[in-house]
Amino acid sequence: HVQLVESGGGSVQAGESLRLSCVVSGYRYSTYCMGWFRQVPGNEREPLASIDSDGRTSVADSVKGRFTISQNNAKNTAYLQMNNLRPEDTGMYYCAADEGCTNGFYEYWGQGTQVTVS
Repeated sequence: HVQLVESGGGSVQAGESLRLSCVVSGYRYSTYCMGWFRQVPGNEREPLASIDSDGRTSVADSVKGRFTISQNNAKNTAYLQMNNLRPEDTGMYYCAADEGCTNGFYEYWGQGTQVTVS
């Protein structure tokens, strides 16, 4: 079965950086879309960035210029580089995967990693 495991979260001061990783296993499709999301208690899950199997990326306006998504296909890993973090970036960060990025639907989800910015 498909499994996504996030890591790299933690507690940092405002202005610092973190890099989140998402390792994917068991995925058998030839194309994919990887996405990163953030959720704060009481709010809906917010899409942050996505990258597809052709390397095309999309980043939400709310984090553009500070967050970057990338991937290492050899390691089956997607990354979210987060710079100049702000207290409002605090939340649970999830990665997700699906066959394509076109409809915004993701079938597979990780368990999340907590980011706290103070």
